Formats: sequence, C-alpha cells, structure tokens
Amino acid sequence: MIFNIKMAKYYIFITGGVVSSLGKGITAASLGSVLESRNLKVTLMKLDPYINVNPGTISPIQHGEVFVTEDGAETDLDLGHYERFIKTKMSKKNSFTSGKIYSEVLKNERKGFYLGSTIQVIPHITNEIKKCIINAGKGFDILLVEIGGTVGDIESLPFLESIRQMSIEIGKNKILYIHLTLVPYLKISKEVKTKPTQHSVKELLSIGIQPDILICRSEKNVSKYEKSKIALFCNVPKQAVFSLKNTNSIYKIPILIKKQGLDSYVCDRFCIKRPEADLSKWKEVIYKQKNPLGNVNIGIIGKYTELPDSYRSLISALEHAGLKNRLMINIQLINSKKIESLGISCLKNLHAILIPGGFGYRGVEGKIIAAKYSREKKIPYFGICLGMQVALIEFARNVTGLSEANSTEFINNCKHPVIAKISEWNKSINYLNKSNISSNNYSTMRLGNQKCHLTKGSLAFKIYNNSIILERHRHRYEVNNIFIEKIKFSGLSVSGWAYYDNHKLVEIIEYSNHPWFVGSQFHPEFNSTPRNSHPLFISFVKAAFDFKNKNI
Repeated sequence: MIFNIKMAKYYIFITGGVVSSLGKGITAASLGSVLESRNLKVTLMKLDPYINVNPGTISPIQHGEVFVTEDGAETDLDLGHYERFIKTKMSKKNSFTSGKIYSEVLKNERKGFYLGSTIQVIPHITNEIKKCIINAGKGFDILLVEIGGTVGDIESLPFLESIRQMSIEIGKNKILYIHLTLVPYLKISKEVKTKPTQHSVKELLSIGIQPDILICRSEKNVSKYEKSKIALFCNVPKQAVFSLKNTNSIYKIPILIKKQGLDSYVCDRFCIKRPEADLSKWKEVIYKQKNPLGNVNIGIIGKYTELPDSYRSLISALEHAGLKNRLMINIQLINSKKIESLGISCLKNLHAILIPGGFGYRGVEGKIIAAKYSREKKIPYFGICLGMQVALIEFARNVTGLSEANSTEFINNCKHPVIAKISEWNKSINYLNKSNISSNNYSTMRLGNQKCHLTKGSLAFKIYNNSIILERHRHRYEVNNIFIEKIKFSGLSVSGWAYYDNHKLVEIIEYSNHPWFVGSQFHPEFNSTPRNSHPLFISFVKAAFDFKNKNI
C-alpha cells in the first residue's frame, strides 16, 4: 500500500468482544464528540462484516433502519449515531461492508487490474479495505473506525487483519486499538466476572492485535480491583482500563468518557496538545432531558414495530424535539396491521400521529385508516415518505372522490394511480400508458440531499423560515402530477416542490383545514441532532402539546 500526506494524522480502531450490541457505535460516536470538543477534526467509519453490498435491501426488523447520507449512501444505523454526536457529516466513504469490498475487488479483477494475479484475501481484499480506510480519513486529524461484529467471527477476520497491517505500515505511534468488552455481573453470586474479557482479549491477541485501551461494559461500575485484574491478565496499563456502565441516556456517555479521562489518555498517547473538552452543550441536553415541563403521547404507525431500531432516527428526532420543547415524549409503536383488524381503538389517547416511510403493501390500509382518523379528528399528523403518500391516497379517496386511489407500488393497474413512478406518467392521456415505458431510467430511487422549494405563506415556509431547503430522500414512487390539480381543488395544498430530471415533483403537502397536518416526501429525521433539533419535528411536537391542552 502507498500512503500519502493527505491521510488522517491518527487512527483509532474500535473492536468488540464477548457479545454483540455492546454499543460500539455509540461509544465511538461519544469519544469522537469529546475529541471534537478539543478542537480536533474528527470523522468516523463503520466496517460491517455481512456480505450484502449495503444495508438497503436488508429488512429493518433484522438490522434496524437504513440511514441515508447527504450524498445518497444507504448505510448502517450507526452512521446516524455518528451524525447525532459529531458535526462532521457522513458520506459514501464512511461505510463499507464485506460485500462492497469483495464486489470492488472482483470488478477490478474482471477489468484486469491485477495483471493475472491469483486474487486472495491477503493482499487483495486487505489492500482494498486499507484503501477505503485511508480515503475516509483524508483531511482529518482523527479517524475512528468501528469494526462490526465481535472478535472471533469468521466474517470479521479480513477487517481485523487489515487494521493489524496498518499498525506496521503507518507506524504504531499513529494507531490506537480500543477493545469494547462485556464484564457481566452475576446477581446470584453478586460478583463481577472478568474472565469473558480475558478470553476476548486472548482472541484478539491470536490475530496479532494488542489492545491499547479496554472499555468494560457492565451493569455496574467496574472497581479498581477488577480493573487491576483485567489490566494484569490483558497486558494493558491500569489507567488504560475504563468502565462504562449502563445508563438511562446515551447522551450522558460523552460526559462519562471525559470524567474518566479517556479523551486525555488518547491525546497523551498521540502526543496531542489541545484544550480541555467543552461539554456544556451535552450538559444542557442532559438537564433538559431530566427536567421536562410536560409530556405528550405520539403514535408511530408502522410495519416494523417489532424492533424499535427500525425507526431509530425517527424516535431520536422526536426526543430531540421534546428537548427543545421541554417535553417528555411517550412514543407508542403501533403496528398498522393491528389497526386493520381492530380499527381506531388502537389510536385512543394519542396527541399526535406520525406515519414513517416503508415499502410494500402490508399494513398500508391500516396507515390509511390512521391518516383519515387524524384528519377528521384534527389530531396533529406528520407523514414521512410513504406516510405522505398514504395521506394523499386517503384524501384522494375520501375527499376528492377518487374512490380507487392507490399507488402502483401496491396495485399495478389501479384506476386512480395518485402515486406512481415517473416513468408511469403520461400527460397525453388521463392516467397511465404502460406501453410508453421503454426503459427503467426513472425507476431507481431518489437518494440523498435534494433541494425543495417552499411556497411563501405556507406552514412549511413559516417552520423553516426559508424558501429553499435541503433534505434527504429515499424513495422510488412519486406523487402523480396528473392528479394534483384535482386534489388541490379539494383542499389539500402543495407547499414544497423539487425539480428532478426535468420534472416538478411534490415534496410537501399540507391541509389548511387542520391545526397541523403535514406530509413530506423526504426524511427530515436524518438531519436531527440532540443539540440541533429539526424544525419540522419541533413544530410537530409543539402542535401535539397544544392539542393535548386543548382537549383536556
């Protein structure tokens, strides 16, 4: 590998052991936030061991939400954590899977880049991994790289081998290995057990990596005695063993990290001289979280409700808006299939309804019922992506009179396709002309940041206080412009437009005969952070509180 002066100055590699879901992503993001507060330019990267090229086709129930970056990359949900903790925006360079790495190497092999060499994991796969790491770190002081999975997994071995090689090629003085491990507490014997950590480090040593820092995840603080024992058996200094106990808020973790001096230890290890971290903004977040002035009940009507991480950014965005409004948000995840069978009884006691994005017809009719209930009962409604399309379908059916309104995603030959692919539109006839489709040029997704032009005087304009906004997209089907005028005549207005491939596309809809009824084709939740809540969510949560007070 050839390294150059544009690469990051320092690299921190974060691995996990014993069990998965220890919180490597949040720990990495929290450490990045504290280092950033010391006036260091920081970015993060996720290396995932699964073979999918990206998470875009994985069910959210299996792997959690798909987080979309500004440049349109479909990535792991941990990149959402990164953006919520640090100021640097993530991109395609910040997320790679084994599938992506292997596909790139195979593509290069087909092009003859390797001049007839036998393609092997070492050096071809590992070189590609190292190249991706170097590219992600260009222009930054520190790159933190989270290795997905746990040490010992066969899938992670190429990543671990790559970061081992980097220590030799770049120099140990520029590399730091952090190992996150479980230190279980056995209630029956009232003991903290260090043996799992010892075995995890032993597994890491067998690969050729000696951890520089150990972060011990546990139910309770790990005592000095246990830290000394771990340090002795794992061959690290006592001051390099840190305890990270379970906490009721992930936003406390930057403060816990600084309190134990983890950031100072990292800076000393790299001989970095920077001022102490200013975490006043995080302290403000914690204060507001602990001292709400009220509460509201908000229902998320979805189809992936078995796993809350399916809506991780959405839940976080509501919580952030709660902080801004000094309100506790009681979130109810309601499966839309349940509404189809039980009706609106599932929606009682809600102060606002939010319908998020999704794919496929399962549960859509339940979402339509919820949208109708919200419209008729004047309950604040926020529809995002599919949630906006559902609201428009409901309005077209029950107000405009297009009784068979639907999306071609669900019913290919529906009579009133108010939602369809751009390629399915044909302005020369009333509805669709399937024979006119000659290619799939417009059947791909609209992904990443795109401009939205807001109508002055609209609710959206007042909320954003701007005429042009940038928001992230992840969808394939659009509002069919053929039906827009008829729907607008019935009272639903379009307050946001996008210009895409010579088409004018609906971005935001509103219903003026309602206290707060908004649908957006984009995903505003991806732009919300605890320190800077998104204006749409702030306004939505306030509307929920106003509705609660009005209906006491």
